[in-house]
This record gives sequence, structure tokens and C-alpha cells, in this order.
Amino acid sequence: MHIREFQQLIRELYYERDSKRGIDRTMLWIVEEVGELAEAVRKNDIKAIGEEMADVLAWLVSLANLYEIDLEEEAKKKYPGYCIRCGKKPCECDEA
Repeated sequence: MHIREFQQLIRELYYERDSKRGIDRTMLWIVEEVGELAEAVRKNDIKAIGEEMADVLAWLVSLANLYEIDLEEEAKKKYPGYCIRCGKKPCECDEA
């Protein structure tokens, strides 16, 4: 499944509820899910890490839907297949 397909699936499933919840509360859900992911990483709970990553992704595309942003297109622009700073693949930039 491509990002765009997943975003459309989440739109079909949850857009009406997401619209009622609004942008601010949707953003709060993303933050909560990132916190749950952090806890799973801290515990090194691989099963929970995967589940929380999926939740973070779902809430992120929900937010993108509310803003009418094509997340796949934005990802392609931001990460075109090479480092946008040094132009290399893999990146050869000094670590920051």
C-alpha cells in the first residue's frame, strides 16, 4: 500500500469524525500516540512499537486530511531519493 492509498483509507474510515474533532484535538491525539510510542521504545516492546508506529501514522494522515495535504506528495518533495543538503545517496553530511 502506498501512503496515498493509506491516507485515502483513513479518510474513508474516519474523516467525518476527524472533522468534528477538529485540527487542535487531532494534533493532541498525535502527541499522545507519540508518547505511547516513546514508552514502547523505552520498554523495548517490539510488538507495541509496531502498533504505536501504525497509530502515529494513522493520526498523521488524519491531520493531513483535515488540511487537504497529500502526504505522499509532500514526502516525495522533501525526500526525493537523495539528501537534499549534500545531494548524495547515502547522505554524506557531517552529523549534527
